[in-house]
Amino acid sequence: MDGKRDNLQIEFEALVIEHHVRLRAFVRSLGVDPDWVDDIAQEAFLTAYRQWESFDQERDFGKWLRGIAANIVRNETRKEARRQRILDTELAEILLGRYAESKKRHEPLSIDAIRQCIGELAPKSQQAVNGRYRDRLSAPQLAEQLETTAANVRQILVRARRQVRQCVELRILKEA
Repeated sequence: MDGKRDNLQIEFEALVIEHHVRLRAFVRSLGVDPDWVDDIAQEAFLTAYRQWESFDQERDFGKWLRGIAANIVRNETRKEARRQRILDTELAEILLGRYAESKKRHEPLSIDAIRQCIGELAPKSQQAVNGRYRDRLSAPQLAEQLETTAANVRQILVRARRQVRQCVELRILKEA
């Protein structure tokens, strides 16, 4: 290693030692699961190390590092939001398994069970599910339609997804 590289590593190591406790606390304060705090913090340090050349030495390293960590958490929430496009992950896994089985038997998979189970929901729950997943409305838009709050819409959807999952699971078990 050359002297410049050695100096960078020594300087960066000192910054890691100085900032790791505060960075972990910051990451945790963003609502990250305690089991993942160290991973996010480590990823932030690695990103900072890779981008060291772009860091303005006149700026506060801790603030820059927290910005990197916040972006990592933001990216994780985007990934999670993309996952939210699935009505219910557990239900999707069951249906994917069922689809694989039906392909083996050359039987088409039907979403009739889901439709029937949604049809069994209370009218307000049906309206929320259809608005969210068929019409792609946001919680605030649905709240306006249902004359309630966005937080209440989210609760209605949580309960409706649970009811639909249970209903579909029962139907699948009966058909098996």
